[in-house]
Amino acid sequence: MTYELYYWPGIQGRGEFVRLVLEEAGADYIDVARGPKSKGQGLGPLMDILDGEDVERPPFAPPFLRDGDVIVGQTAAILFYLGPKLGLAPKSEIDRLWTHQIQLTITDLVAEAHDSHHPISVNLYYEDQKKEASRRAKDFREDRVPKFLNWFERILARNPHGDRHLVGKSLTYVDLSLFQVIEGLTYAFPRAMTRLLPDTPRIAALHDAVAERPRIKAYLASKRRLPRNDEGIFRRYPELDG
Repeated sequence: MTYELYYWPGIQGRGEFVRLVLEEAGADYIDVARGPKSKGQGLGPLMDILDGEDVERPPFAPPFLRDGDVIVGQTAAILFYLGPKLGLAPKSEIDRLWTHQIQLTITDLVAEAHDSHHPISVNLYYEDQKKEASRRAKDFREDRVPKFLNWFERILARNPHGDRHLVGKSLTYVDLSLFQVIEGLTYAFPRAMTRLLPDTPRIAALHDAVAERPRIKAYLASKRRLPRNDEGIFRRYPELDG
């Protein structure tokens, strides 16, 4: 079965957390909105599911995943669904729940990263809220990012199976998600992350190890990996980096 991933073309965004899992697993998938109209792909099918009156359980927004008759929205829910199917989730129920808890915390961090440059409204341009963004970004990089990173560092240190992974003794989807978060934060706040990452060496080691995994390394070097830009979640505005 070919998975169908639906997300906005042109940005990594929240869809990238799902792409990394599909790529690491070597899963057969289509990035629908990035495909050609001649093959029934593009933005049209995405909007048909979002707005279609015949969709019984329409997702609120991308990303969402179609697996046959099943449509799953929300990044954390998609990964909770895919993880066991692709061998990227623990086998025990309690460990799967813990993994999901970590992913939901990553979701919180991603939302705060977005709000550092859009603190008032997503419907306003950054230029319309620069003063408020400056205050929000200062708090984010000086208080919130260290708090999140220290929590992930503690989880790695307390993993009874070793500090190479967040859960258990092998790679799970939350390791891939933390990799993507570090990628995004390093792009958006290079000065702050240069200061913070040395204090979380286990996170830095996990990031580097994920980047060297054969399928991830190949994906990062391919055209399937969209370049980072200032239209998605993690945006580089030098004035917000202190």
